[in-house]
Amino acid sequence: MAEDYYKVLGISRDASPADIQKAYRKLARKYHPDMNPDDKTAKGKFQEVQRAFDVLNDPSKRELYDRYGSSFESMGGGGGPRPGQGRPQWGPGQGGGEEPDFSQFFGERFGADPTGGFGDIFTQFRRAGGRQRRESSPQRGADLAADLEISFSTAVQGGQAQVSLQRHDGHVETLAVKIPPGIDEGKKIRLRGKGESVPGGTPGDIIITIHVAPHPWFRREGNNLHVRVPVTIAEAALGSKIDVPTPKGTISLRIPPGSSSGKKLRIKGHGVSPRNAEAGDLLAEVEIVLPTPLDEKAIEAIQQLDAHVQSTHPQTPRHDLRW
Repeated sequence: MAEDYYKVLGISRDASPADIQKAYRKLARKYHPDMNPDDKTAKGKFQEVQRAFDVLNDPSKRELYDRYGSSFESMGGGGGPRPGQGRPQWGPGQGGGEEPDFSQFFGERFGADPTGGFGDIFTQFRRAGGRQRRESSPQRGADLAADLEISFSTAVQGGQAQVSLQRHDGHVETLAVKIPPGIDEGKKIRLRGKGESVPGGTPGDIIITIHVAPHPWFRREGNNLHVRVPVTIAEAALGSKIDVPTPKGTISLRIPPGSSSGKKLRIKGHGVSPRNAEAGDLLAEVEIVLPTPLDEKAIEAIQQLDAHVQSTHPQTPRHDLRW
């Protein structure tokens, strides 16, 4: 009875090329002799799967097979083995075929894919005239990971830092790292070609995760910077001009008269300035600082000020305070 290649692969007759390839990958792994060393029938089943795939994966062969069945090969249309001849066996001197290295597919057991996955059979082999040959891909060294803490100012303005890491051979190496302006917490910098080397291949990379140390006065929110600006009672009550440091240098900031603690003043364009992005703003938050300790004259003066304010402009500063 003629062999039904569709049944061999377990697919319908209207299966798409993707369905054919998916079924082949599954069955090739299931029946490959290297995966079944104790099963004497695995090799024969594997060859059946391979023979079915050779025909159905080739559009011209599949068309002839659908029209004439497996006898199409004896009609000059197949180019494969004639009925009764069998399929050439892989191996030196057997049918002229080269033995494909299936260790490319089956994980670390055969020295291949480090993720343990099956891999993509169809990117590993190129078919020509019914033969198979290995496609060699250059090996790549392992990547190395490192963490680097930088100052708040370096994260905002950019600069250079040093990172130390230990290679697989135990050697500790210190490298200079260029920090781009505006880098944020958790971002990664890749040093290409600085990872582990491998004979005959390309070296891996070093991947550095950035951590930003906190600042005692500034904090970041997107590309905006927030800064707490301490002022005296007089500066807040009467208004004044004070100096405030920014990433672009010290500026003169005007405190409006009657400013309370928590009032925010916006300075356009003095925030974080990442490359290829619009600069953020600086928001200065007024923070009134009382003198310590308060002597008797200072206390008396504050009391007189409070009595005057309450008599002329009564205050209820907590009328909106609620849970």
